[in-house]
Amino acid sequence: MPQMSPLSWLLLFLMFSFSLIIFTWLNYFIMNIQPSTAQTKLATPSSSLNWKW
Repeated sequence: MPQMSPLSWLLLFLMFSFSLIIFTWLNYFIMNIQPSTAQTKLATPSSSLNWKW
């Protein structure tokens, strides 16, 4: 079985590195971040905890 040349290893490394960078870059920009507003949290009525055992 023939050995891989160093140039092939370098190209393989560059291909995987480039695909990892593109994958992480796309995941970062595709993700939708929902902004949390403090007003909606304050507007919810707080109820007392009545435990019925």
